[in-house]
Amino acid sequence: MKEKLLGKTLSELQETALQLGLPAFAGKQLAQWLYQKRVTDIDAMTNLSKAARAALSERYEVGRVLPAGAVTSGDGTRKYLFPAPSGDRYIETVMIPQYEDGSEGGLARATVCVSSQVGCKMNCSFCMTGRGGFHGQLSAGDILSQFLGLDEADILTNAVFMGMGEPLDNWPAVSRALEVITSDWGFGWSPKRVTLSTIGVLPNLKRFLDESRCHLAVSLHNPFPEERAALMPVQNTWDIREVVALLRQYDFSGQRRVSFEYTLFAGVNDTRRHAAALAALLRGLPCRINLIRFHAIPDSPLRTASPEAIAAFQARLQGAGFTTTLRASRGEDILAACGLLAGKGLKKTST
Repeated sequence: MKEKLLGKTLSELQETALQLGLPAFAGKQLAQWLYQKRVTDIDAMTNLSKAARAALSERYEVGRVLPAGAVTSGDGTRKYLFPAPSGDRYIETVMIPQYEDGSEGGLARATVCVSSQVGCKMNCSFCMTGRGGFHGQLSAGDILSQFLGLDEADILTNAVFMGMGEPLDNWPAVSRALEVITSDWGFGWSPKRVTLSTIGVLPNLKRFLDESRCHLAVSLHNPFPEERAALMPVQNTWDIREVVALLRQYDFSGQRRVSFEYTLFAGVNDTRRHAAALAALLRGLPCRINLIRFHAIPDSPLRTASPEAIAAFQARLQGAGFTTTLRASRGEDILAACGLLAGKGLKKTST
């Protein structure tokens, strides 16, 4: 089986060139073809000699993975299914459009929500992906294919590592993908265009904070450790209080941001008591709190909090001095909550 070029960093591509008897600068040419010109075939790398292309083709392939299909929501959200490396499962990637002034008169942003694993180990009770179990890691090339394989690839403005899987549980591949995305020899994106979401895998969270300048989102969902553990078993390994303590060691007062994701469940975490404890936990940390309406999943006792409870919860946090947003629900008609579409299989394919 041929090795994939997609996902290699500049230093790895330079080493690949040297191993084939090519000059080191051929590594940068490879990076340009892969990440800037975005070719899908080695023969398209026309500034390499025919002999060099032949030598590359004997051992390597570009390795782009194409989507199996897509479904489109009435609000413009588009969900793609990509074949997993094993070939018998799918991963999900979502393109979320944001229109100027909330209308469809002009596209202001196109955000890609990418997956980092096939399934997930974390088994959060409100997540369909976790319910399906863990089935393998994605490579950096698999992650980057989710950027390159979308119909909207050329108009993407932002990315969130918030799809299937826990990004910090696959840090070697995710870190390489981030290097490609944010390097001038790669996609050339500013780190400010990328957000990584985590439930708080402490060892790799520190590595991410030290090695990357991308934004961070922490899935919190309950400020009380015992109650959070009932929703998120990871709490028993990495306490959210320790996560917040680590974050207090870093500067989020400038361009780099940290936000906390808080999905509201009726009667579970939407009370005055929870709002007060959340404010106490995060007090003094420059951050944003993103409140999320729960997308119901099959056979779950959890229910979406009422509009009145959500409004009261947001008001209490704002009264405590926190910047708080309520994330709009997007793509519910196409099963946009992670894991739903991959679990059911694709019903409609793109044309």
